Formats: sequence, structure tokens, C-alpha cells
Amino acid sequence: MEVITIQSEAFQQIINKIDSLENCVKHIAKQQPLSEAWLDIEETCTLLKVSKRTLQFYRDEGILSFSQVSGKIYFCASDIEDHLRKHVRKAFKKINPMI
Repeated sequence: MEVITIQSEAFQQIINKIDSLENCVKHIAKQQPLSEAWLDIEETCTLLKVSKRTLQFYRDEGILSFSQVSGKIYFCASDIEDHLRKHVRKAFKKINPMI
């Protein structure tokens, strides 16, 4: 293995550029719409606030589509959004009969 020696100023410039690239990548990742993301079981359970068993039921009943790669299950965020939109209930005002 070859050892390369550089000045500390040059090393610091390299580190600064790496940090800058990392920040750019994080910024781009945040701009990606949720609908283009693929979520694993843990992320999907957290997002929907359901148990793994409930999520399994959704898969078994065809409520949510999924993809399986090497035994790992993924859900497309746009499918989750579609499911939530299909089950939206309009807000309504309760009429109080006592008035």
C-alpha cells in the first residue's frame, strides 16, 4: 500500500469539499417528493401508525401493493397516498338537537 503525504491545508480543502457535497446530496434528497420514495415495513408502519400485523393484513387483502426484493418488502409512498386519499371522509358539522 502506498502512503501519500499532503499539506494540512490541502487536506482541509478536500474535507470541506466532501462536506459541501454531503450537504448538496442531503438537500436534493429532501426535495424528492414523497410519492417517489420506497418505504420499508418499519417506515410504512411509522407513517401509517399501524402495527406490522396490520400492514401484513393490508398486503394479504390487496389493500396496499408492495414490492419484494431479496426477501425485503417495500411499499411505494404514492400507493400509500392513493390509499389515504381514497378513504378521506369529508368533515361535517354535527347539529345539536338541543338548540
